[in-house]
Amino acid sequence: MELTPAELTVLGLVIERPQHGYDLEQVIEQRGIRQWTDIGFSSIYYLLAKLERRGLLHVPEAPAAPRSRRVLHPTDEGRRVAARTTLALIAEARPHPQPLLVGVANLSLLTHRQYEQALRTRLAQLEARIAAIRAAQHAQGPLPDAAGEVFSYSLKLMDAERQWLATRVQVSRDQQERRQDRLQEDA
Repeated sequence: MELTPAELTVLGLVIERPQHGYDLEQVIEQRGIRQWTDIGFSSIYYLLAKLERRGLLHVPEAPAAPRSRRVLHPTDEGRRVAARTTLALIAEARPHPQPLLVGVANLSLLTHRQYEQALRTRLAQLEARIAAIRAAQHAQGPLPDAAGEVFSYSLKLMDAERQWLATRVQVSRDQQERRQDRLQEDA
Protein backbone atom coordinates (compact mmCIF):
# COMPACT_ATOMS: atom_id res chain seq x y z
CA MET A 1 0.00 0.00 0.00
CA GLU A 2 1.37 3.37 -0.96
CA LEU A 3 -0.52 5.40 1.66
CA THR A 4 -1.75 4.63 5.15
CA PRO A 5 -5.52 4.92 5.66
CA ALA A 6 -5.01 8.20 7.52
CA GLU A 7 -2.80 9.60 4.75
CA LEU A 8 -5.28 8.57 2.07
CA THR A 9 -8.17 10.09 4.01
CA VAL A 10 -6.44 13.45 4.36
CA LEU A 11 -5.18 13.44 0.77
CA GLY A 12 -8.64 12.44 -0.47
CA LEU A 13 -10.26 15.33 1.38
CA VAL A 14 -7.77 17.77 -0.16
CA ILE A 15 -8.43 16.26 -3.61
CA GLU A 16 -12.15 16.71 -2.97
CA ARG A 17 -11.55 20.39 -2.17
CA PRO A 18 -8.26 22.23 -1.59
CA GLN A 19 -8.18 23.36 2.03
CA HIS A 20 -6.05 24.07 5.05
CA GLY A 21 -5.67 22.06 8.23
CA TYR A 22 -8.45 23.75 10.17
CA ASP A 23 -10.92 23.12 7.33
CA LEU A 24 -9.86 19.47 7.30
CA GLU A 25 -10.51 19.19 11.02
CA GLN A 26 -14.02 20.56 10.51
CA VAL A 27 -14.81 18.09 7.71
CA ILE A 28 -13.35 15.17 9.70
CA GLU A 29 -15.48 16.13 12.69
CA GLN A 30 -18.68 16.77 10.70
CA ARG A 31 -18.50 13.51 8.78
CA GLY A 32 -17.55 11.38 11.79
CA ILE A 33 -14.40 10.20 10.04
CA ARG A 34 -12.72 9.33 13.35
CA GLN A 35 -15.29 6.55 13.72
CA TRP A 36 -13.46 4.54 11.03
CA THR A 37 -9.89 5.81 10.83
CA ASP A 38 -7.20 7.01 13.22
CA ILE A 39 -6.75 10.71 12.59
CA GLY A 40 -6.18 12.72 15.72
CA PHE A 41 -6.56 16.49 15.72
CA SER A 42 -2.83 16.90 16.31
CA SER A 43 -1.93 14.51 13.49
CA ILE A 44 -3.64 16.46 10.70
CA TYR A 45 -0.76 18.93 10.29
CA TYR A 46 1.78 16.13 10.60
CA LEU A 47 0.03 14.21 7.80
CA LEU A 48 -0.24 17.33 5.63
CA ALA A 49 3.49 18.05 6.04
CA LYS A 50 4.35 14.42 5.28
CA LEU A 51 2.21 14.40 2.12
CA GLU A 52 3.72 17.71 1.05
CA ARG A 53 7.28 16.40 1.55
CA ARG A 54 6.40 13.37 -0.61
CA GLY A 55 5.25 15.69 -3.38
CA LEU A 56 1.60 14.65 -3.11
CA LEU A 57 0.37 18.07 -1.91
CA HIS A 58 1.59 21.58 -2.58
CA VAL A 59 0.76 25.22 -1.86
CA PRO A 60 0.45 27.03 -5.22
CA GLU A 61 1.47 30.42 -3.84
CA ALA A 62 3.60 30.98 -0.77
CA PRO A 63 1.16 32.83 1.52
CA ALA A 64 2.07 35.37 4.13
CA ALA A 65 -0.42 33.65 6.44
CA PRO A 66 0.66 31.34 9.26
CA ARG A 67 1.46 27.74 8.34
CA SER A 68 -1.94 26.59 9.62
CA ARG A 69 -3.72 28.78 7.02
CA ARG A 70 -1.85 27.51 3.98
CA VAL A 71 -4.37 26.12 1.51
CA LEU A 72 -3.03 22.83 0.20
CA HIS A 73 -3.74 21.42 -3.25
CA PRO A 74 -3.12 17.94 -4.61
CA THR A 75 -0.38 17.38 -7.14
CA ASP A 76 -0.91 15.20 -10.20
CA GLU A 77 1.24 12.55 -8.50
CA GLY A 78 -0.91 12.89 -5.36
CA ARG A 79 -4.02 12.16 -7.42
CA ARG A 80 -2.37 9.12 -9.05
CA VAL A 81 -1.11 7.65 -5.76
CA ALA A 82 -4.49 8.27 -4.09
CA ALA A 83 -6.31 6.55 -6.95
CA ARG A 84 -4.00 3.50 -6.87
CA THR A 85 -4.27 3.16 -3.10
CA THR A 86 -8.05 3.62 -3.22
CA LEU A 87 -8.40 0.86 -5.82
CA ALA A 88 -6.25 -1.49 -3.74
CA LEU A 89 -8.23 -0.84 -0.56
CA ILE A 90 -11.57 -1.38 -2.27
CA ALA A 91 -10.62 -4.41 -4.36
CA GLU A 92 -8.57 -6.41 -1.85
CA ALA A 93 -10.40 -8.25 0.90
CA ARG A 94 -8.04 -7.97 3.84
CA PRO A 95 -8.56 -9.21 7.36
CA HIS A 96 -8.70 -6.45 9.91
CA PRO A 97 -8.08 -6.74 13.62
CA GLN A 98 -11.27 -6.98 15.64
CA PRO A 99 -10.81 -6.68 19.41
CA LEU A 100 -14.21 -8.32 19.99
CA LEU A 101 -12.85 -11.55 18.53
CA VAL A 102 -9.91 -11.47 20.96
CA GLY A 103 -12.38 -11.17 23.81
CA VAL A 104 -14.61 -13.97 22.49
CA ALA A 105 -11.56 -16.21 22.03
CA ASN A 106 -10.99 -15.87 25.78
CA LEU A 107 -14.49 -16.71 26.98
CA SER A 108 -13.12 -19.34 29.34
CA LEU A 109 -12.03 -16.46 31.59
CA LEU A 110 -15.62 -15.29 32.11
CA THR A 111 -18.76 -16.67 33.63
CA HIS A 112 -21.79 -17.07 31.41
CA ARG A 113 -23.44 -14.15 33.22
CA GLN A 114 -20.40 -11.88 32.69
CA TYR A 115 -20.35 -12.69 28.98
CA GLU A 116 -24.06 -12.02 28.60
CA GLN A 117 -23.78 -8.70 30.45
CA ALA A 118 -20.82 -7.68 28.28
CA LEU A 119 -22.87 -8.49 25.16
CA ARG A 120 -25.80 -6.44 26.46
CA THR A 121 -23.50 -3.52 27.24
CA ARG A 122 -21.92 -3.70 23.80
CA LEU A 123 -25.35 -3.89 22.17
CA ALA A 124 -26.54 -0.77 24.00
CA GLN A 125 -23.36 1.11 23.05
CA LEU A 126 -23.66 0.00 19.45
CA GLU A 127 -27.29 1.11 19.24
CA ALA A 128 -26.30 4.54 20.59
CA ARG A 129 -23.46 4.76 18.08
CA ILE A 130 -25.76 3.83 15.19
CA ALA A 131 -28.21 6.52 16.26
CA ALA A 132 -25.42 9.11 16.50
CA ILE A 133 -24.06 8.22 13.07
CA ARG A 134 -27.53 8.36 11.50
CA ALA A 135 -28.07 11.78 13.10
CA ALA A 136 -24.70 12.98 11.77
CA GLN A 137 -25.55 11.65 8.32
CA HIS A 138 -28.91 13.43 8.23
CA ALA A 139 -27.42 16.66 9.61
CA GLN A 140 -24.97 16.79 6.70
CA GLY A 141 -27.52 17.45 4.01
CA PRO A 142 -26.27 16.50 0.57
CA LEU A 143 -23.01 14.58 0.81
CA PRO A 144 -20.36 13.76 -1.76
CA ASP A 145 -20.89 10.23 -3.11
CA ALA A 146 -17.84 8.94 -1.23
CA ALA A 147 -19.10 10.22 2.13
CA GLY A 148 -22.52 8.69 1.48
CA GLU A 149 -20.92 5.33 0.72
CA VAL A 150 -18.86 5.50 3.94
CA PHE A 151 -22.00 6.16 5.97
CA SER A 152 -23.88 3.38 4.16
CA TYR A 153 -21.15 0.76 4.59
CA SER A 154 -20.46 1.69 8.22
CA LEU A 155 -24.13 1.53 9.15
CA LYS A 156 -24.58 -1.84 7.40
CA LEU A 157 -21.61 -3.31 9.30
CA MET A 158 -22.90 -1.99 12.60
CA ASP A 159 -26.39 -3.27 11.83
CA ALA A 160 -24.96 -6.74 11.11
CA GLU A 161 -23.11 -6.68 14.42
CA ARG A 162 -26.24 -5.47 16.20
CA GLN A 163 -28.20 -8.41 14.76
CA TRP A 164 -25.48 -10.85 15.84
CA LEU A 165 -25.40 -9.38 19.35
CA ALA A 166 -29.19 -9.48 19.67
CA THR A 167 -29.17 -13.12 18.57
CA ARG A 168 -26.43 -14.03 21.06
CA VAL A 169 -28.22 -12.27 23.92
CA GLN A 170 -31.51 -14.00 22.95
CA VAL A 171 -29.80 -17.42 22.72
CA SER A 172 -28.34 -16.81 26.15
CA ARG A 173 -31.76 -15.87 27.53
CA ASP A 174 -33.34 -18.98 25.93
CA GLN A 175 -30.63 -21.20 27.45
CA GLN A 176 -31.31 -19.79 30.91
CA GLU A 177 -35.04 -20.34 30.53
CA ARG A 178 -34.49 -23.96 29.43
CA ARG A 179 -32.21 -24.53 32.44
CA GLN A 180 -34.83 -23.11 34.79
CA ASP A 181 -37.52 -25.30 33.20
CA ARG A 182 -35.34 -28.41 33.67
CA LEU A 183 -34.68 -27.52 37.29
CA GLN A 184 -38.39 -27.10 37.93
CA GLU A 185 -39.15 -30.42 36.20
CA ASP A 186 -36.51 -32.18 38.32
CA ALA A 187 -37.89 -30.71 41.55
